[in-house]
Amino acid sequence: MSLLRLFVFLSVVTTVSLAVHRYFWVRLVRDVTPSRRLRRTGAVLCLTLALSVPLGLTLWRFVGADTARAVSFVGATWAGVLFLLLVCLLGADLLRGAVRLTRRKARPPALPVDLGRRRFLARSVAGVAGAGAAGLSTAALVEGARPPEVVEVTVPVRRLPAAFDGFRIAQLSDVHVGPLLRRPFLEDLVRRTNALAPDLVALTGDLVDGSVDDLRDVVAVLADLRAPHGVWLTTGNHEYYMGADPWIAHLATLGVRTLRNERVALTRGDASIDLAGIDDPTGAGFPGHGPDLARALAGRDPARPVVLLAHQPKQVFDAERLGVDVQLSGHTHGGQIAPFGALVRFVQPAVAGLHRFGPTWLYVSRGAGSWGPPMRLGNPAELTLVTLRPA
Repeated sequence: MSLLRLFVFLSVVTTVSLAVHRYFWVRLVRDVTPSRRLRRTGAVLCLTLALSVPLGLTLWRFVGADTARAVSFVGATWAGVLFLLLVCLLGADLLRGAVRLTRRKARPPALPVDLGRRRFLARSVAGVAGAGAAGLSTAALVEGARPPEVVEVTVPVRRLPAAFDGFRIAQLSDVHVGPLLRRPFLEDLVRRTNALAPDLVALTGDLVDGSVDDLRDVVAVLADLRAPHGVWLTTGNHEYYMGADPWIAHLATLGVRTLRNERVALTRGDASIDLAGIDDPTGAGFPGHGPDLARALAGRDPARPVVLLAHQPKQVFDAERLGVDVQLSGHTHGGQIAPFGALVRFVQPAVAGLHRFGPTWLYVSRGAGSWGPPMRLGNPAELTLVTLRPA
């Protein structure tokens, strides 16, 4: 990631974090206690926690993942707790607002403000919201620590040759090896992938969160992936943040080939299908990069089915228009921490699972790793086994 992009990212995250923590200070400190000393202490604590979020997400870029791991874990975890606490507190405030509005419509007689009662209600709401966030955060940490579950999906494909009936694709998406997910995690993922005996391994973007120099030893285990039809990658947005060209070159030395707006033929006997891959939309901001599905499919035999690797689900609209049979995507993490998936739906046509768009089947993986908080809630990590069957 360039210094300019990093500066913009830090500025946005810091601004949002400060605004949210200001809200927390008002609702959990100022409204709860009349003590000036406690309010000042709370302000310092909120400011420290606010700065821990951008620090935890970026410190490892400057001092190395091993040195910054503890700070990264604390800052990233607090970001997850922050989201859940915000959801609980906003939910409580919306409920209080609805009750107040109902009472106003009933037009009760005007009464003097009871500061003691108001403070009691504020403390009660803060306590309930805090307890709810604590419980949900604990559950999210436990779920986030679990290894990815194997999800088996069968996709019916038009014109699928009989020789490819039962063709198995192991899809690994959004692994995000970096400051928190290290080599032991990836070693286990590679071992479990090989145990599925797939015909092909598809890495659908956001494999890394670090530079080649930072993660060279971590990703070395990818060379152990085994599949008779190869190991293929399509770029995600994080590959561009971390240096797409160096990563594409390095992964090639490990037997991982990147499909960049191109396709290859997969052959079994006299039968063939096409495998295509396109750049992530983020690549459009980098010279020589950017998605071009028309280029990837140019000159193909329309009687031959095509499986497309595309990081973002929204790329399915081009796939539908150009008659792609199957698109494998990731990017969304399934929302990672519920109810964040509801927000994802505003920018992506699907958040997780198998969906139909005209002639195109879209499968969206919840991802094998996590980004930011090492937490998941209601959206367990997955290692996907896609099996192709004749429609």
